[in-house]
Amino acid sequence: MPELRPVCPAQAGDSRFIIYSWANVEMADERSRQEETARVPSPDLEQRELVAGRRPGTRYVRIVRPFAHEFRRRAPGELVATERVLQPRSTLAKVFEAVRRTLLGRRIPTEMELTERVGKVKGLAIFASDNISSSAYATEEIMRVLVLGGIGALALTTPITGAIVAVLAVVVISYLQVIRAYPGGGGSYIVAYENLGLLAGLSAAAALLTDYILTVAVSTAAGVAAITSAFPELFRFRVGIAIMVILAVTILNLRGIRESGSVFAIPTYLYVLGLFSLFGVAVWRFATGNVPTYVPPAEWIGLHPAEPLSLLLILRAFASGSVALTGVEAVSNGVQAFKPPEVRNAQTVLVAMGVLFATIFTGISLLASYFGLIPDPHEVETVVSQIARTLVGETPFYYYIQFSTAVILLLAANTAFNGFPRLASILAKDRFLPTQFQYRGDRLAYSTGIIALALLASGLIIAYRGSVTGLIPLYTVGVFLAFTLSQLGLVRHWYRLRHQEVGWRWRAALNGLGALATGTVLLVVGVSKFTHGAWMVIILIPLLIGMMWGIHRHYRFVEDILTLDRAEVKVRPERPPLVVVPIARLDRQALRALAFARSVSPEVFALHVSDDPQAAEHLRRRWEQAGLEIPLQIVYSPYRALIEPLLAYIDALDKLDPGRPITVVLSEYVPKHFWEFLLHNQTALRLKFHLFFRPNTIVIDVPYHLEYSYADLFEKQPPAETGQKA
Repeated sequence: MPELRPVCPAQAGDSRFIIYSWANVEMADERSRQEETARVPSPDLEQRELVAGRRPGTRYVRIVRPFAHEFRRRAPGELVATERVLQPRSTLAKVFEAVRRTLLGRRIPTEMELTERVGKVKGLAIFASDNISSSAYATEEIMRVLVLGGIGALALTTPITGAIVAVLAVVVISYLQVIRAYPGGGGSYIVAYENLGLLAGLSAAAALLTDYILTVAVSTAAGVAAITSAFPELFRFRVGIAIMVILAVTILNLRGIRESGSVFAIPTYLYVLGLFSLFGVAVWRFATGNVPTYVPPAEWIGLHPAEPLSLLLILRAFASGSVALTGVEAVSNGVQAFKPPEVRNAQTVLVAMGVLFATIFTGISLLASYFGLIPDPHEVETVVSQIARTLVGETPFYYYIQFSTAVILLLAANTAFNGFPRLASILAKDRFLPTQFQYRGDRLAYSTGIIALALLASGLIIAYRGSVTGLIPLYTVGVFLAFTLSQLGLVRHWYRLRHQEVGWRWRAALNGLGALATGTVLLVVGVSKFTHGAWMVIILIPLLIGMMWGIHRHYRFVEDILTLDRAEVKVRPERPPLVVVPIARLDRQALRALAFARSVSPEVFALHVSDDPQAAEHLRRRWEQAGLEIPLQIVYSPYRALIEPLLAYIDALDKLDPGRPITVVLSEYVPKHFWEFLLHNQTALRLKFHLFFRPNTIVIDVPYHLEYSYADLFEKQPPAETGQKA
């Protein structure tokens, strides 16, 4: 074999060609063989050309890479597709690409993933907006239940708030341990799955998925409620406004986590600044003795039905307010979204989130109790709106409070848009959800999960007509089920590492206390809100578990069938297939399909299904005149059907020779313009659909692309042919 020595090599991927010296120029037969080999396409998309050198008898082999701009050579046998291969070619595709690029932005390569991660400032806005924003309606949900026991029962708002804040502190401390023990993300699902088993893991996953869907629906509905509080005339349009908001948040998240974080950071900090400023105004007015008086509308008092104040009613109020704890687990689910050091940044964000929420939640409850606020029975004006109106009146600062509250509530759904797709991706990798959920789109976002979440949340908004009070009972069950399972899983985790982890006892005790606290809240929520809608979530979670288990069984079944038994496997030659070429007429399109069929197998015949004996006989005469050596089989269809007789004929062939593969070569005409598809009956497409699900059948499509202009048709018109149209 002649030796090839590089003469002017260049860096891989940067050059269009490389020239090699040909040592044994006297071996003419070898050169001829090399020239013949150069005509064969290389898997590395290279072409070798033998060229003469300047000196007599000198030959060179020039390796040409004509597609270096489309595929960058990484190593022998490895190519990297560049962005150029994604450029659209047709006019319609170019329009679609322009719209996609305007909405989503330029594509981001995988190696730029680290630059898409976020720091603590943006991370707080992305992962804490749900938890912090829930302070805008948590107090109101407590009061809406307490007022059923009479106006005097509203005095219990502050004690219930304190109890919820205490549970929050336990949960935050517990999830700090989750982040430390499982820095790869996944949160409650991973903790429960690895320590408590498959059923517990799927239960946590189903609870979290339900929680994320409800987070989007509740946050959006609450944000719209804040808008209608300032502009009551928009109340009747709240469902449409909510759907438009979900659409906008979906597009922002499809643009990528870093860019969406830049958009969501400002509203989060505006809301925090506005509420702290409102608390400052309250402190100043208390200090100066200029405390305003709150007078509720008289009709509100009469619209609140009174029932005896009981322990169950208090527990219901506690359960309603516990919705404030939603979103705590989002940080642990998305640890890998933070810049290094991921664990420290995630823990810092979690602590900051807990402190900010506890302060705002407690401040709103204290002011509501002090002024003796009554929740609006019509859900037109929120409690936060009443507090701001009482303290500052309808000043620009009041509208600032309403605007910042509305925006953060509307965008708080972003927490779920980051948590749901990431959890769905982990579940898809574990084969519990369809594999489409684990792939990322052009902007490194989990596009399938984002779109699925938007559709499900929009359905809830429509079903409950945008009512926050109607959606809240569905909300907290999944949250606290996931909390409890994750804490129990961590107790077992620390016990398993008792010989390796210093301080495992106090860590296990801390998570045990967290499991006791959240488990108690779960029991309270389930019992007190069972008849108010929680029963639907209690039923939905087992259904989701069954669905994920069924998906997992399917994937395991398929993998068991397709897995190779040995590492060294040889490709065994099989019998040549029996090739059937359905044709409608004898034309260039049919001849191309027949020629390809002959290259596949020596046993080929054409099949023509016709409902017109005269047209079929005409086709047979033309077939004989053409001198084709391929047999023609005609099947008459007196009931004018095409697909069914063809499928029945293939079934008969299969029964005559069981086990032998049957290859169906379809000739498909591809129009030049997309609107021309409407002018053809797409017979080949219908055949592919039916044959795809048929066992022991191989379907090969031979497209026939015809390039023409309509001016050419008028200059030279081909003679019309008879026979059944394709």
